[in-house]
Amino acid sequence: MTFAKFTRTTVAALLLTTVAMTAAEARELRMGLITPPSHVWTKVAQRMAEKLPEATGGELTLSVFPAGQLGSEQEMFQQMSTGLLDAGLMTAAITSLRAPSLQGWFTPYLFGGVEDAIKAADTPAATEMLGELDAAGLHGIGYTFAGMRHILMKDKPVTTPDDLKNKKIRIVPFPAMKTWWEAVGAVPTPVNLTEVYQALQTGLLDGIDIDLDALVGLKFGEVAKGLTLSNHMAFPSVMIVSDMTWSGMSPEEQKAFTEVAQEALAWGSAQQIEAETANRATLEAQMTVVELTDGKAAFAAANEAVQQSFAAYPLIAQFQAQVAEQAK
Repeated sequence: MTFAKFTRTTVAALLLTTVAMTAAEARELRMGLITPPSHVWTKVAQRMAEKLPEATGGELTLSVFPAGQLGSEQEMFQQMSTGLLDAGLMTAAITSLRAPSLQGWFTPYLFGGVEDAIKAADTPAATEMLGELDAAGLHGIGYTFAGMRHILMKDKPVTTPDDLKNKKIRIVPFPAMKTWWEAVGAVPTPVNLTEVYQALQTGLLDGIDIDLDALVGLKFGEVAKGLTLSNHMAFPSVMIVSDMTWSGMSPEEQKAFTEVAQEALAWGSAQQIEAETANRATLEAQMTVVELTDGKAAFAAANEAVQQSFAAYPLIAQFQAQVAEQAK
């Protein structure tokens, strides 16, 4: 009798010890991003969070912090550099401050639509751009995409570049976009995405450079009524892992994380193609929408200003040539 009790007690203790050891071995990773829960990029991150535990046999889990909960992208990059944040799905725009050739993605009118931009992620130059992040202590895994960039104005849509003269336009603060808007004659104005709604509402901003997914998700249509479909730039994001986190993973964990990330990134890109049509229909019911039939010609001077600013980055020229070759 005593032996039986002892055996059951011992087995129970061993089971508890095993569970505790397994829980201790499981490691939670933290991923930050600025997009709201409804945005396709946040859905990509959540998809990774769902799939990573199974792919790693429970060794890795992922917690996602959307909508700038951990701060601005610049702040999250700082957190990754110090190991406080493990990963981020970051705009290629702000990421280009650490790998300048990534600005090539923002060549005005390089792509006819988001489908063309998605194809460009497979070019050798696009892979080399990710490699530039190594010098910044970051590991780039791949790209996913929001829609093309358009122009949302508080009052009425623009039909020519002259309509933008001296207008305060919210931009993502990186060189290519700043150069383009200055050449247009507007006043590029960096404002945190979480503060744009109020800035439009109060008149601090006259408009914003934005993709349709963010426009719908952040409900800017409540405070701005003129949308010009300009398709002037693509807008990718980059899946990034802190080198401190990456080097702390086993080769098997790195492989599993990469596979989960790449599957989710591809899924997100496919979702975005469908979302472009749905978002446009939603917005046409809310506001005045006009489409520029030849934005490339209308903004020719601004486009050339950006191209000249790329002269110091040979990889951008390679990227542009490879994209052009794809389009043939």
